[in-house]
Amino acid sequence: MRLRLMGSGDSTELPSVTLLEDRHGGIPVDLWLTYLAAFGVVMSMMTLLWLVSVRLSNASIVDPFWGLGFVLCAWTYALRTGWDELGPRAILVLCLATIWGLRLFLYLLWRNVGKGEDFRYQKFRRDFGAERYWWFSFFQVFLLQGVLMWLISAPLLGAQSGTDNTLSAWDALAAFVWLVGFVFEAGADWQLARFKANPDNKGRLLVGGFWKYTRHPNYFGDSAVWWGFGLFAIAAGQYWSVLGSLLMTALIVKVSGVALLEKTLHTDKPGYAEYVRTTSAFIPWFRRSTVR
Repeated sequence: MRLRLMGSGDSTELPSVTLLEDRHGGIPVDLWLTYLAAFGVVMSMMTLLWLVSVRLSNASIVDPFWGLGFVLCAWTYALRTGWDELGPRAILVLCLATIWGLRLFLYLLWRNVGKGEDFRYQKFRRDFGAERYWWFSFFQVFLLQGVLMWLISAPLLGAQSGTDNTLSAWDALAAFVWLVGFVFEAGADWQLARFKANPDNKGRLLVGGFWKYTRHPNYFGDSAVWWGFGLFAIAAGQYWSVLGSLLMTALIVKVSGVALLEKTLHTDKPGYAEYVRTTSAFIPWFRRSTVR
């Protein structure tokens, strides 16, 4: 902000002064307020889900809402920004986030409905005790996932809040990376669902299609989608929000995705050891030949 000293018919302009209330940590306060508004929306959803889970004694009902929560974040950012302020990049990111989140929500809902509580949450319930897990699950599952969802959604905010709304080569690259990720994730989920639906495949490994190039094509696709959103944020000049893409990838690779699933896979399945030796764990690549 620039101040003027008014005198007799003239004025003196003072150097630019940045008000403390205008920015916090290098990010405009109104952007922080928009980010916090999404936190409120996410935590409201998670609290309601927790109450339903207590009634059903089933904490795994939270899983499908992982994707839907990001849709709510994206629309919260758009509504807080205002329709008149949304440029082509913001509208594109809003649409892509909605498509990705709704597909994941509907797929997980279809996959999990009627199957009872997932084995992960059953183990937690046994370990912590059924008599106290009803309240402990709020912090361990619902609050934790809500905070992670909010933090990861940062690229959606960054991509929709840049001052330069002109589409660039960065946006083209972002759209390409997002598309590759979406095709891998949705395609791998579809292939796996078809494979499991065939009773003849019981006890067998899926090693064709996307699964020929990586042992976890759906997780790779998920990560790529979020790097697409991160690149959109870079195109908007909001570099700080790429931390959300980094966090999503770290969770997928080291915590709840690849690392967790690799521990639970049955290593005694026919051909599993060979599959591990010849197929990339995460980033798609051609199969390796084995030396015997």
